[in-house]
Amino acid sequence: MPLVKTWQLIAASAVAGLVLSAATVSVTGPWDSGQRKAERDRAASWSRMGGVDHGSGRLPEAAPSAPGVLSGLPAALQAEKQAGNPLGEQAGRQPGTGTGTGSGTGSGTGSGSDALAEALRPLLADPALGTLRAASVIDTATGQVLYEAKPREPMIPASTVKIATAAAVLAALGPEHRFRTTVTPGAAPGQIILVGGGDPSLTARKKPPAGSGGSLVALAADTAQALKAAGTDSVSLGYDDSLYSGPARHPIGLNPNVAPLTALTADEGRLNDSLSGPADRSEDPSGDTARAFAGLLQDRGVKVTGAPSKARAAADAEPLATTLSTPLGGLVERMLTNSDNDIAESLARQTALASGQPGSFEGGEKAVAAKLVSLGIDTAGSRFADGSGLDRSDKVSAGLLTGLLAKAADPQRPELRPVLTGLPVAGFSGTLRGRNSGGSPAAGLVRAKTGTLSGVNSLAGTVVDPSGRLLAFAFLAANTPGPEGAEKALDKLAAAVAGTR
Repeated sequence: MPLVKTWQLIAASAVAGLVLSAATVSVTGPWDSGQRKAERDRAASWSRMGGVDHGSGRLPEAAPSAPGVLSGLPAALQAEKQAGNPLGEQAGRQPGTGTGTGSGTGSGTGSGSDALAEALRPLLADPALGTLRAASVIDTATGQVLYEAKPREPMIPASTVKIATAAAVLAALGPEHRFRTTVTPGAAPGQIILVGGGDPSLTARKKPPAGSGGSLVALAADTAQALKAAGTDSVSLGYDDSLYSGPARHPIGLNPNVAPLTALTADEGRLNDSLSGPADRSEDPSGDTARAFAGLLQDRGVKVTGAPSKARAAADAEPLATTLSTPLGGLVERMLTNSDNDIAESLARQTALASGQPGSFEGGEKAVAAKLVSLGIDTAGSRFADGSGLDRSDKVSAGLLTGLLAKAADPQRPELRPVLTGLPVAGFSGTLRGRNSGGSPAAGLVRAKTGTLSGVNSLAGTVVDPSGRLLAFAFLAANTPGPEGAEKALDKLAAAVAGTR
């Protein structure tokens, strides 16, 4: 028997390896950007952070913060500092001291908070901030109050209430949760039912936007395949949007900033190709979504007889096909970055359902408040009439917002981290792209949620200060004379927090 040379063994092994690799690829499915699609999707579904929006999908590191470095200030000096202060400001109060009402009774600390107070005091007095202003700045690691003025004053928060919505839904469901849109058999012969699960990322676009979630196109393809496998090529279509209850229209009425809220809405009911911001909206999002789905089925060889009509799916019906939303962590980030009102209202209802409340505005209000209390947040005087902040009945305090931001920075609360990672970055992203940009000391450092209604302006977020501490801040202003001046004044306050030692 002839000897087999070493090079022959190596060549044979290489060929066998290539054959095995090719077979493995064919079995495990197509590749996309160096990763099998199925593998990528499965990894994203397991991600604690909603990896579809943020490539790695890894848990974030603990927020940076240095140990407390401020020493105590004599009480007499603190009392002198507070004298004659119309803003009711305090600086350096430790948690649990003073009244927390902005009455100036807190204890003092060292020169670091004194410098911050000196920087913020004249900025907060800017007439552009209207007749009622509130402020809170805290060290997220220690909870130490570095500056505050009327920190417990309930005020209209505008879109900064989305911070509360985000924290509540993450506490209720966790960042990995996904919402399902399904197709089930109906009660009548040849009937199928499109069932809405309240996915605010659902899209009917044939080319889905980056980071999109549930796809009606993919759902139609899977449904057509299942029907054809069962020998069915003609169906009637019902649609079930009964998951949510109560009025679908927001209390502000017809408005380009939010669509009627239903559990079955594709592309936020937008009537154009926009992905965010104001746009004309469908007045019947559920019906329009069902009609779009019927068209997609017909494109795939399944005849749909008659017009889609409302129906109720059986609770125990086995789905023919399912499409999943973006993971909740990614939805929260998108909501905060773009100040997306449609996502916010949907997430408030999902918080309600997860808490055993009806999926309505009233259910959301009760559930969000209860979830914040469970996180250890003082909600006295607060109201969460909606999830987006469009409702002027909403009331929160500056102290509540900084308290929530500190909770999100807590290494023991990783499920809340999308509250921080979703905040727009000053000068770079979302609603802060054009604010505190260029040479501002806040550019690229401040991450904050904006809030704007007529006569109401707010800004709440985080920044790492020059000494390395992660600070949370919130500034609320009411009766402002105009948005442009108020926004500039708020940006100066944030820049002062970012640049003051």
